[in-house]
Amino acid sequence: MKAIVIGGSGATGKYLVRRLLADERFEEIVLLLRKPSAETHPKLKQVIVDFDKLHEYAEQINGDVAFSCLGTTLKDAGSKEAQWKVDYDYQYNFAKIARQNGITTFVLMSAQNADAKSAIFYSRMKGELEQAIELLGFEKLVIVQPGLLLRPDTDRFVEKISAKILSVFNKMGLLKQYVPTHVDRVAAAMIQHAVSGTSGIRRMKNNEIKNNL
Repeated sequence: MKAIVIGGSGATGKYLVRRLLADERFEEIVLLLRKPSAETHPKLKQVIVDFDKLHEYAEQINGDVAFSCLGTTLKDAGSKEAQWKVDYDYQYNFAKIARQNGITTFVLMSAQNADAKSAIFYSRMKGELEQAIELLGFEKLVIVQPGLLLRPDTDRFVEKISAKILSVFNKMGLLKQYVPTHVDRVAAAMIQHAVSGTSGIRRMKNNEIKNNL
């Protein structure tokens, strides 16, 4: 199989790409990036793109499975408008081109509590993106909804503290639905359900990602 990936230089994306490269079922991995990655492998093809003009690279978005784990934080983006462009516009445009080019399976990394009707900006954005991609009509659509991500060597203070607090509650049997999940587990879930199961829409909640692999 041939996989097309955006967001492959992020925390989860790095693990996803490494797993795809090690997976014998995938013969070629095309990684769409804004700048070159240090990752090298005979099966890996890096394509440097301008995500504001993604339609100009449409010929590169051809294959069997498309993976989208692109995303940013409000702090890094600088504004809600800038975050929306990365987390919604870029991913939706990628999905739309993938669908137009006949890719049958799309795997989206979303977020826990994604809800198009939410009063919380981030949750609403993720929920609206899920709905928009659903309407594109992929033969198989896998949506993973992890909670707090455990990222190796993260420098995000809030993530570190949140993970420690949740760990304490989890040991007490509380807030199990919010148990932190390592990014490698998310990557593994994305691949597992891209290549297995039936057609249609499949949502994977945080506990399922954590426990069912």
